[in-house]
Amino acid sequence: MSLTSASLTTPATMPDAIFETLRARILDQSEAPGSALTESAVALRFGVARPTAKIAIERLVADGLLRREAHRAARVPELGRDDIVDLFATRRLIESAATASLADGGTIPADALAAHRELLELARRGGAFAAQDAAFHRALVSGSPGPRLARLHAALMGEIELCIGQVQAHHLMAGTDVAAQHQRILDAVTAGDADAAADLARAHIDAAGAALLAHYDATH
Repeated sequence: MSLTSASLTTPATMPDAIFETLRARILDQSEAPGSALTESAVALRFGVARPTAKIAIERLVADGLLRREAHRAARVPELGRDDIVDLFATRRLIESAATASLADGGTIPADALAAHRELLELARRGGAFAAQDAAFHRALVSGSPGPRLARLHAALMGEIELCIGQVQAHHLMAGTDVAAQHQRILDAVTAGDADAAADLARAHIDAAGAALLAHYDATH
């Protein structure tokens, strides 16, 4: 995805457009883990003032897609093996509980369905699907009855998106396989089968985690 200053039509949309472009670049690994994003460099790249660049960068920091230490530039997080293991174990607990709660009501959040349909279409075309994959999982948890689960999950979403981006960028799982696993989770929720929904959510997360760990071990 590319963005030029000409495409930033109004001041109100500039930070949003920069945020979305940088987010996509982080997810597809164009901005590699460990790389720095400074306000001056972002401002120069997009032809905007530094305060505008700062707004976009701070949104990425708030979402966990960038990390900033005191008096240092914001950087794309580098997740180690222990980080990946812990993140997927925590996701497993939260997302299985959320899908079980949804199955008790037999209702799928509209945003989850929309994200699933978009991912399915992209997968059929061989397109990038990380944003839709993340949106699907976010929508399932945020749409579940327990607001505390959603708050816990939201705190992890930056790291979750980073991992989903790596799975996609390194072709560790096919989009069609991801979509098929999502569909099985949705079918269990619709059927009101809480146990199956939780089991399928755990299996889906475990498959992605195992693929990412195998890649990490092979490259480090």
